[in-house]
Amino acid sequence: MATIDRQTPTLALAHALAAAGRGLPVFPLSATKLPALRSPHRGEQPPTHCRGECGLPGHGVHDATTDPAAVRALFAAAPRATGYGIACGRAPHRLIGIDLDVDPAYGSDAAGALRQLALQHLFTIPPTVTVLTPSGGRHLWLTGPADATVPNSAGRLAPGIDIRGTGGYLVGPGSVTAHGRYRLAPGTAHLAPAPCPRALLRLLTQPRRPPTATRGAGPTPDRRGEGLIQFVLAAHEGQRNTRLFWAACRAYEHGFGDTLADALTAAAVRTGLPEHEARAAIASAARLTTRRGEETNGAA
Repeated sequence: MATIDRQTPTLALAHALAAAGRGLPVFPLSATKLPALRSPHRGEQPPTHCRGECGLPGHGVHDATTDPAAVRALFAAAPRATGYGIACGRAPHRLIGIDLDVDPAYGSDAAGALRQLALQHLFTIPPTVTVLTPSGGRHLWLTGPADATVPNSAGRLAPGIDIRGTGGYLVGPGSVTAHGRYRLAPGTAHLAPAPCPRALLRLLTQPRRPPTATRGAGPTPDRRGEGLIQFVLAAHEGQRNTRLFWAACRAYEHGFGDTLADALTAAAVRTGLPEHEARAAIASAARLTTRRGEETNGAA
């Protein structure tokens, strides 16, 4: 585990400025991997859906910038930042992050699953920037074309494979978190992010399957989703994971689990659950409900 000391924020700023100099929009992160600046709209009722239009900092990934002066100002406002996030989907690189996890909760090898997808869909992952995570996983950096919008997802391609696209962010190399340091994989520091293979890009951008419409199905997915999010937000310590797992199962059972995954993750993080635990719980719910559906459909 990396040591967090008085030099850590200074080093985080230095790494962030170096990334910004390469055209990567950055913003400060705390040791929890969450944005280091609190929202200026916290506590407002009804909630304000502002993405920085107010001109104040504290909008997470929407604060990301490549301007050195603006980067310094963000870190000055967040003196305890220990790392930095890199906004995905933004020009000029339009970064796409392939997050390969090794959490035992997934029950499978994410890197192996990606190799299987590559064989099945006839693509290869080119040499590219690779960041090693404290948990033993890795982030592969790819670039996308200007006319493609890659959504964020958790476990959609395969268990343990999360995608960071438009509106998402990656923890930058050199960042220090409560679990350790993010660092460039040997032999990749000199590389530029490689273009995403077309076959993989098709997988990442293909429309999600809409929920099956049935007569008398009850509330719309949006309303049901809102209720599930509120259910997660009401969780107290000791019940956060359980509530999130239950809500994710209900969402997948009704056909809109993938659509609600990021919102459920954000709600769980707001209650204090680490993001990687939240995404692991949602991926487990997706696998469980899929398996139940297959067993039901295959019953004689």
